[in-house]
Amino acid sequence: MSPSATTGPATKVKSNASRASHASKAALENGYPHGHLGHLTPDEEAALKGFKAYLEEKKLYQHGPPPSHDDPTLLRFLRARKWSVPDAYGQFKDTEEWRKAIQLDVLYDTIDVEAYEQSRKLYPQWTGRRDRRGIPLYLFEIRHLDSKTISAYEKSVDKTYSKAAAPPASMHTPPKLIRLFALYENLTRFAQPLCTQLTDREHPRTPITLSTNIVDVGGVSLKQFWNLKGHMQAASQLATAHYPETLDRIFIIGAPAFFSTVWAWVKRWFDPVTVSKIFILSHSEVLPVLSSFIDPANIPRKYGGTLDFAWGDAPNLDPVIVKAAEWEGPAKDNPAFPKGPAYWRPIDGGKRVECVAVGSVDKVERCVRVCTLPVAFPGGEEESAANGAAVHAVVASESKEAPVAAEPTAAEPAAPVTSALSPAAAATTTTTGPASPGLEEGEDEFKTPLGSPLVSATQELSLQDPGAIEEKKLNGDAAVSEKVGETEAVPNGKPVVAA
Repeated sequence: MSPSATTGPATKVKSNASRASHASKAALENGYPHGHLGHLTPDEEAALKGFKAYLEEKKLYQHGPPPSHDDPTLLRFLRARKWSVPDAYGQFKDTEEWRKAIQLDVLYDTIDVEAYEQSRKLYPQWTGRRDRRGIPLYLFEIRHLDSKTISAYEKSVDKTYSKAAAPPASMHTPPKLIRLFALYENLTRFAQPLCTQLTDREHPRTPITLSTNIVDVGGVSLKQFWNLKGHMQAASQLATAHYPETLDRIFIIGAPAFFSTVWAWVKRWFDPVTVSKIFILSHSEVLPVLSSFIDPANIPRKYGGTLDFAWGDAPNLDPVIVKAAEWEGPAKDNPAFPKGPAYWRPIDGGKRVECVAVGSVDKVERCVRVCTLPVAFPGGEEESAANGAAVHAVVASESKEAPVAAEPTAAEPAAPVTSALSPAAAATTTTTGPASPGLEEGEDEFKTPLGSPLVSATQELSLQDPGAIEEKKLNGDAAVSEKVGETEAVPNGKPVVAA
């Protein structure tokens, strides 16, 4: 999540807004694609090489070919630990032990499909679309996480079918959370690898290992936030520990007047870098800010865009995905991914990848091919990135092509192929939209209280060099967006910094 850029001399304003601006600038300088494959400094290249050697010495990594873990995954741990090899090793080792103890690979391969779908109701859902940089876009409407939904989920956990054994008590991971991590596996083994193979983006050779999230907190009472506090805190902390650097920009929409109280809890669950990626938008900022980072065609209608996608829907597939994939079985006439877990693995000597739907239906495991995609850049470094952020790279020589799906896919039909996504550099912004996106009728919008670390859009813009702003106006840049080097700068919005 790259915050607003500033130009000219540093502004000498000792305030929350000033601290937010400085944090934003730091995030901009270190954000995507910096620190990612193809955009490493000599020191970062050396750290990656040293990390591999250290992991190999500790018997946690094999060079292959193919390697036991892909470079994008290793880089996530290095970025999370500020390129300290010993620190990255510690987190990586803990994650490997955790994955083995809870048999996460077995869980993902064999989990009951309906149980998996029930878990989707408690976490962000992929819209089927991407932001302007090609990063998968997720939507999370928190008001659906009421006590009834959580209670039903927790009661069903012990009855969930999978071949994964119960984890040892020493892992301190509640069973109710383990099932949720099948969804993180879907992010790293399905959504990110899929987006990696699509080249209509600014850095097509850089694997996608992040996600962009719209979090709608409209219609949630303070009592509901309080009841969800324990669940969300535990899930967030485990995700931070074992899926580092998978979150990028997070846009919070529909914040009620009491949200400063909630934010006081939430910000303690994340490190300052993650906090700097969170933007709280007023209703008037929602469409201008979102459309600076996301093509309006990929923004749900509820927030002023034109995408037909609502919470709980199957992904409304990007036309680029529909066109690029070679669909098979029932999906040939109705391009869509089926319900449940899936992942990509290389076939044809690494020239293509196949999407394999896994999980279990009525305790019968499935392993069916849904479609295939050409690998964007076969051979070389990019081949090791075919699985995106998957923690364990698939051994191509051991992979056998999955049979074509025989059962009908359960997902909704994809949008018709009409046009490709706009390139990452395009930033068409419209300022019209719903009167109050993300808010229920009669609900109070969150107002930034005095002394809060939150920064308003006008405050953020006031910190920019006036000459630069005037120059942008003369150039006809109505989007309040600019390019700094190769990274997109945040337009409006409020980058949040820890107090």
